[in-house]
Amino acid sequence: MTEAATFAQDRLEELRATPWTMITTGSDTRQGATGIVYTRSWEVVPNTADTLRTVAITLSWNDRVSHSIRLLSVIGQ
Repeated sequence: MTEAATFAQDRLEELRATPWTMITTGSDTRQGATGIVYTRSWEVVPNTADTLRTVAITLSWNDRVSHSIRLLSVIGQ
């Protein structure tokens, strides 16, 4: 759970450092130190004035059972 939360936070920080016009929805995978592969996806939704963007980052993984966490945040221009 800690590793997944760290990967979600990492992506959020990367998005915050991305130029405003290039912040888009996407996905990737990350392998953790324990060998678990995490599927990471993020959805970026602008507000009507395009001054804020809501970001939802979801990480899913399987270590004998399926897990997922979701991190929600807002990025301002």
